[in-house]
Amino acid sequence: MAKRIPVIAANWKMFKTKDEALEFIFAVNAAVPSRDEVESIICAPAILLNLLVKREGEHIRIGAQNMHYADEGAFTGENSPAQVKTAGAEYILIGHSERRSLFNETDKDVNLKMHAAFKYDLAPILCIGEQLDTREANKTKEVLDVQLDKAFEGVSKEQALKTIVAYEPVWAIGTGKTATPQMANDTIKDVRAKLSDLYGAEVAAQVRILYGGSVKPDNIESLLQESDIDGALIGGAALDHKNFLTFTKAAKNK
Repeated sequence: MAKRIPVIAANWKMFKTKDEALEFIFAVNAAVPSRDEVESIICAPAILLNLLVKREGEHIRIGAQNMHYADEGAFTGENSPAQVKTAGAEYILIGHSERRSLFNETDKDVNLKMHAAFKYDLAPILCIGEQLDTREANKTKEVLDVQLDKAFEGVSKEQALKTIVAYEPVWAIGTGKTATPQMANDTIKDVRAKLSDLYGAEVAAQVRILYGGSVKPDNIESLLQESDIDGALIGGAALDHKNFLTFTKAAKNK
């Protein structure tokens, strides 16, 4: 079976002006590893997508951070999957913890967005994760299993293979707290086991599963040394282009 290509995905959240975005992409275009070594993705605000797509180098790809699941409609302020696709994005973040907690996104919404992504040939980066009280109650696997069951409802085996899963313990996002590499790997092994239950071991072995949660230049290598961590979804630390290149270099050496 072919090796899983590592993924480094930067989530810019609500940061960067037009000029800052251009400065970043011009700095990294020629310096990231080739796409057959590392999948290097920038998930940018919708207003910057086309700007970045027009200037992306051969080995950088652009993703959106959110979209509505409807094809079109009276949803002021939202972006449709068709709009995301025609802006040139190839990836879409779905179910990020901030969307769930700040904007009341439900597991049902996540599933609808998964199906919308496949309809428009967008590759989902599906985010799952647990709160601190869940971790402390030893119910992480139980909660993640439910999130996976609901997210993948009605999703075919072929579609599952196009999905990247990002495990992000909510208690470690932007807090400075990080799951230990072994803790993150053990949880990701549980996620892969759940995917095996849903789609079989062969599919589960091919799906890339990322870790997200206070990933920094000084811990990326130790995280990527783990057997089942296939890369990282990185917020604040990836806003700096030098850090982003550090992350992609570490992924190349995995």
